[in-house]
Amino acid sequence: MTVQPIRLFGDPVLRTPADPVVDFDAELRRLVADLTDTMREQNGAGLAAPQLGVSLRVFTFDVDDVLGHLINPVLEFPDEEEQDGPEGCLSIPGLYFDTKRRQNVVAKGFSSFGDPMQIVGTGLMARCVQHETDHLDGVLFLDRLDPEGRKEAMKAIRQAEWYDASAPPTVKLSPHISDPFGLGR
Repeated sequence: MTVQPIRLFGDPVLRTPADPVVDFDAELRRLVADLTDTMREQNGAGLAAPQLGVSLRVFTFDVDDVLGHLINPVLEFPDEEEQDGPEGCLSIPGLYFDTKRRQNVVAKGFSSFGDPMQIVGTGLMARCVQHETDHLDGVLFLDRLDPEGRKEAMKAIRQAEWYDASAPPTVKLSPHISDPFGLGR
């Protein structure tokens, strides 16, 4: 278990859909431990494996004193209720933008031992689960912003200390644009 460097906006791994986990072994449990240690060290609410450069469908979370992980998540939304509020990302450090998400979510997946799991989340937990699952699909929260919000975000990113102008990143539109909350998943 060790703290790992977090990949920053512009790294192609953040834009690549992650592969499903098929081996629930000691290596996977080490990945979960590394994700947890890194997330906690950075005071994050969640962290997805692609943020450590690992293209697997795994994320950890630490929300409202609930610490855990989920592997191969599939999201369901029990209602149409929305929330809108500030959202940030450890791969886009120090920047927060109002982002619309669903208020309630049911996430089904597996533990690191392959046992079926379910997370029922509302508010911040729902936001976290949606954000981290987006990472597994190669989607960043910036992709969910309206055009004016994306423009503002890109300006802030270009001014950030960590931004590397020699490898300018691109922002893509959400693949869920006709289905902004991923209801078709």
